[in-house]
Amino acid sequence: MVESEHPLRLILHDFLSLNLCKELEFIHKSCCAVGYRPNVFSTTLSHLIATNCGHLLIPFVSIRERLKDKVEEFFGCEYELFIEFTGLISWTKGASIGWHSDDNRSYLKQRDFAAVCYLNNHGKDFEGGVFHFQEGEPTSVVPVAGDLVIYTADSCNIHSVDEITEGERLTLTLWFTRDSSHDEDVKLISLLSQTLLSCSLDRPFPYLPLPASSNMYWFPQDQASHDHQEGFDIRWARIHVLHYTFNASDRKINNATSDLSFHLSELLMEPLRLGRENELLNKEFVNGLHALQVVQFYCWKATELPAVNIISKEFRKLTELSCSLEDFKNDRLKVIFLGDQQHVQSVFGSESSDEKMQSSFNWAYFASLVAAWEDYSLQLHKELVTSLPHWRTNQSIFTIVT
Repeated sequence: MVESEHPLRLILHDFLSLNLCKELEFIHKSCCAVGYRPNVFSTTLSHLIATNCGHLLIPFVSIRERLKDKVEEFFGCEYELFIEFTGLISWTKGASIGWHSDDNRSYLKQRDFAAVCYLNNHGKDFEGGVFHFQEGEPTSVVPVAGDLVIYTADSCNIHSVDEITEGERLTLTLWFTRDSSHDEDVKLISLLSQTLLSCSLDRPFPYLPLPASSNMYWFPQDQASHDHQEGFDIRWARIHVLHYTFNASDRKINNATSDLSFHLSELLMEPLRLGRENELLNKEFVNGLHALQVVQFYCWKATELPAVNIISKEFRKLTELSCSLEDFKNDRLKVIFLGDQQHVQSVFGSESSDEKMQSSFNWAYFASLVAAWEDYSLQLHKELVTSLPHWRTNQSIFTIVT
């Protein structure tokens, strides 16, 4: 539905399905790093590739095509545009932006059009964050999951965003250019080619994430400071607000704290376990990013899948799926604390999974979602490997029809 006849902007409702919004939210909350301005987190496609999560580009492919077609159709520039940037961006408490146009800096002059897809809802998932145009209609856009705003990235569309006062505002943002030298696809395909060069489907788990430098996940209390003593690790914070814990051996923690050059965040690069209410899942994850992806996948999918029959042959008994923290006698495990809990609360608020899901939580059900995450990731990886030769030939990322 078109709500505006203004020639320089277009508002469309329900452009993305709610399930697609949830899938992109899962990707962002399990992969994001510190963003480009205070209280902002971002997930770029190049970051996904760099952390061995290139398969998570697949859900973006058809969305990017639809968006590009819509922008070219509306502005009458068919076959002229290239995608310059694709990213998931979330704003948390305190984030805002004053009046500006998207090309108001010299190094962004190549940008011709912008598209913003809202992935969650004002008034439900966050407060504040309303988008305003300085002139023309509509003057304001209240974010609703699935809605799309496209506009020219120039002085005709000077805009601002109100400060976020609670929660986390999440968008999929794309910029388009007529300048082929800024085509994002060429760079992404090169990165994918390098990453997958030595990767084979024969590897048992080719989709396991490899975290970036811990500095990219550290969210300082003062954005101007890089002091690891104040702030929090994003990966730890995201599982903390969902009532999980990262657990490492007492020996590893002691070794880390005795080495002044080693920060505890580095423990998230190593194998660890997930805990919840003094119980541990009887599974070791290869690193913190791996565990975080599984937790976020659980948040996305748990309400969609049928209840798990704990007695079924597919799952071990609950007592075998989890165990008490005190059961580890030889190498006792301890909870890792990676930040100021009050600071986490002030940034992410009281984010938590659905109350019904919380009350019915059991490790057997969670374990079933671990298997579902593996199936989901492997399927995307296979699709990526199949698509890459075509993308290389055409130097463009597009849907491969089989």
